[in-house]
Amino acid sequence: MEDVLELYAEPYDPRRPKVNFDETSRQLLKETRPPLPAAAGRPACYDYEYERNGTRNLFIHCEPQTGWRHVAVTEHRGNLDFAHQMKWLAEHYPEADVIRVVLDNLNTHKAASLYEAFAPEEARRIVKKLEFHYTPKHGSWLNMAEIELSVLQRQCLDRRVPDEDALKDEVAAWEKQRNEEKATIDWRFSITDAREKLKRLYPSHSA
Repeated sequence: MEDVLELYAEPYDPRRPKVNFDETSRQLLKETRPPLPAAAGRPACYDYEYERNGTRNLFIHCEPQTGWRHVAVTEHRGNLDFAHQMKWLAEHYPEADVIRVVLDNLNTHKAASLYEAFAPEEARRIVKKLEFHYTPKHGSWLNMAEIELSVLQRQCLDRRVPDEDALKDEVAAWEKQRNEEKATIDWRFSITDAREKLKRLYPSHSA
C-alpha cells in the first residue's frame, strides 16, 4: 500500500509517467422493441425486455496528473490481451524512460504474459519500459483507474448498449470529451493517513 501511496505523492515527471490500469466487463443488451422517443411531458420509454448479446471487456489506462485516459474494448481479457495493452502503453510514451504502472494483482497482470504474446526480444524491450506497482490484496480502491471506471459508468454506460460497435463509439466519444477537458484526479489519501486510519492493517509492535 505504501509503495503506491508514495508513488502518488511524487511530482509529475514526463520522463517517468504514472499510469493507472484496470479493466471491467460490460454486458451488451439489445432492445427487443423500439423505444418510444421522449415527447412533451413524457420521458423516453424503454421496454423491460431485452436480448443478451454477449459481453466485452474494457481496459482503461489513465494518467491522473495530466487528465489523460484511454479505453480499449476487447473480446477477451486474458494474458495475451494484457500483453498487447502493455505494448500499446509503452508505445504511447516513446520519450519516457520508464512508465510506472499501478494495477491490481490479477493473475494476468504479470511480465510473463508478455513473453507468452511476443518473441523474447520484443517482450524484454516492452518489460524494460514498464515498472509495475501492485495494489495490495483487497486494496484495489487504491487504484485511481477505478475512479475513472466509475465516471465512465455514470456518464456513458448507464444505459443499454446493443453491440460492440456501439460500445466502441460511445466509449470513444466519452474518452475524447474527458481528454479535451483534461479531467484530473486530486488524490489526497497519503501514507500518513494510512498509518493513522488503517493502523489495524499494520503489524503491532510493543515498546
